[in-house]
Amino acid sequence: MNNKDVITALKKAREGAKKRKFSQTIELIINFRGLNLKNPEQQLDFYMPIKHPWKELKVCGIVGGELLEESKKSLDTTVFSDELGSYSDKKKIKKLAKAHDYFVAQADLMPQVATTFGRVFGPIGKMPNPKAGCVVPPNANLEALKQKLNKTINVSVKTVPLLQLGMGKEESKDEDMAEDIMSIYDQVIHHLPGEKQNIKSVYVKLTMGKPERIE
Repeated sequence: MNNKDVITALKKAREGAKKRKFSQTIELIINFRGLNLKNPEQQLDFYMPIKHPWKELKVCGIVGGELLEESKKSLDTTVFSDELGSYSDKKKIKKLAKAHDYFVAQADLMPQVATTFGRVFGPIGKMPNPKAGCVVPPNANLEALKQKLNKTINVSVKTVPLLQLGMGKEESKDEDMAEDIMSIYDQVIHHLPGEKQNIKSVYVKLTMGKPERIE
């Protein structure tokens, strides 16, 4: 599988999809085989940079007084430590989770964050994750972190042997998406116990279109 194969599949996926009244997302789908996902060592869960981000991610900061102004200036939403007590309603927490891609928390607030949000955030992978740099000291540069997170994706395969990621919109350039797809593919192989032997198939598709096989 190489860039040329990916670009060919992207063109076929576009040609085979009906025109819609909205701009469809172009998705990468990787199916796996031979993985025992009950074994944590065979699960995938890592963050990696991409060169061509295609949407502005929403980031929420959960901070104390030291980062309050920085968070209000740099992030999309700010939850001040004094406000944590107001998040006792599960529906309110779910609404907050749905509206954001990443949550950033001040390190000394993590026990309170876990108590307040853990039951909702945990199962859907929204807890502030140190692997992504989302647990920060009280003097963190949140503007730089937001820019970094916009170019970061989470590769997570824990319960089902399938990875599905949005790679762009219909107006995105095939060459840009192909570069990022190959980068993800290479990193995924690097993290698999059997490397390429654990890849069953790779597809691209538009939201409402049929999958087009690359490999």
